[in-house]
Amino acid sequence: MAAKSPADTSVGDPLPRQSKVPPDTARETDKPERANHRWFVLTVIALAQLMVVLDATVVNIALPSAQQALGFNDNNRQWIVTSYALAFGSLLLLGGRLADLIGRRIVFLIGVVGFAGASALAGAAQNFEVLVTGRALQGVFGAMLAPAALALLNTTFTGAKERAKAFGIYGAIGGAGGGVGLLLGGLLTEHLSWRWTLYVNLFFAVFAFIGGVIFLRKGAPAERPKLDLPGTVLVTAGLFGLVYGFSNAETHDWSSPETWGFLLAGAVLLAAFTWWQTRSKHPLLPLRVLLDRDRGASFTMLAISGAGMFGVFLFLTYYLQSSLHYTPVKTGLAFLPMIGILMVAATLVTNTLLPKYGPRPIVPLGMALAAVGMAWLTGLDMSSTYAAHVLPPLLVIGFGLGLVMPTAMSVSTSGVSAEDAGVASATVNTMQQVGGSIGTALLSTLAASAATNYLSDRKPSPAALAQAQLESYSTAYWWSAGIFAVGAVLALVMYRGGRPQPAPEGVQAVHM
Repeated sequence: MAAKSPADTSVGDPLPRQSKVPPDTARETDKPERANHRWFVLTVIALAQLMVVLDATVVNIALPSAQQALGFNDNNRQWIVTSYALAFGSLLLLGGRLADLIGRRIVFLIGVVGFAGASALAGAAQNFEVLVTGRALQGVFGAMLAPAALALLNTTFTGAKERAKAFGIYGAIGGAGGGVGLLLGGLLTEHLSWRWTLYVNLFFAVFAFIGGVIFLRKGAPAERPKLDLPGTVLVTAGLFGLVYGFSNAETHDWSSPETWGFLLAGAVLLAAFTWWQTRSKHPLLPLRVLLDRDRGASFTMLAISGAGMFGVFLFLTYYLQSSLHYTPVKTGLAFLPMIGILMVAATLVTNTLLPKYGPRPIVPLGMALAAVGMAWLTGLDMSSTYAAHVLPPLLVIGFGLGLVMPTAMSVSTSGVSAEDAGVASATVNTMQQVGGSIGTALLSTLAASAATNYLSDRKPSPAALAQAQLESYSTAYWWSAGIFAVGAVLALVMYRGGRPQPAPEGVQAVHM
């Protein structure tokens, strides 16, 4: 394990070290804060996080309606999703560092207002170009909002028991938001308009902003180190290359220069970024954040779970609507039991299991359960019923993800020095975003190839086309199961054994 700076406290260290906090700041933030005040802060953060997470899926169900209304073609349709992913994924680390440098409260509030404004612009779009611009701006402000929200959570809840509850709720929102987005998107599209899948963010934003102004503490960092401009350019361009390359894989062949060229460029730029972080006086992402064993394991698990989750959210949605002919609303309702069991598991793991056993037995078990559930879904066919064939594996997957996500989120930010809380939180979101992009591109390509192979020696009759769809879904489920299985093995190897040792009370409660 790499040596840590004196300001860094690592999960699992027997004697966590005190962060170097200026005396004036320490006196101000060591004042006891009412417990109910902290829970109001959690409510504000949860609203903002739900707004960002929902946007990953709530717009997807509305895409056909938006396409019909604005008259853009299928090739342009992917840019409604990709423009958001590109801006969000490539700017997250910059957003996290800005939260550390400027102050998390102000960056959070700017992110909320900007996200709402971008949502209003996209919702009112009268042509494709304005819609894509609005989605890209959502990604820009989401890249400020998401890491600031998680950093605020990390610095607000420092006691072991309250931290466990807070991260249980936050992790449940992260895992369940995709399913809630499907339901909400279906309801809004069916009963109002596709535009309301974007306008709905205004309601979340109003309450999040008012709550943030009232409950988030004012203040700025005591020290303002310089922004690492070369590092910012390298990592932004590198992440853009990766996300864009994997997004192109959905519509281009893997052998296309627009796919492998951007992937190669992204990998080279990220390698250069890593090298530069060892030379920079004010690194954008201090390597001490990544090189702790438990934190590194947690970042890896978040990327893997982000990739594997698309097997259930994306392809099971296709199956329910195309094969079983569910309406968008009914499809969203079908995911509610999974969301419920995920939240139960998240509460159990953060309140009871993680403080008692540590992450090593929990995360591998959750990954293994998710793998079993995904493999179980491969048995679905045209005659399958929801109660007998869809619901049981959904519950297994939901419980597994409920063990993995809040545990990994909590451990990935626990023990981080106060000045690194924002960038560590941004890394959590970056790993999920990159993992999701990889999962979407990889699984979509494999599924399409399976359908093509099935039809290669058959006449394209309605029955054959329906079976080809099932083959494509089954292939995606198997690969998702494999991704989770690899995650289970890696989690078992990478995590330390034993219980995590929390940082001393008040160490991280700075720089709001």
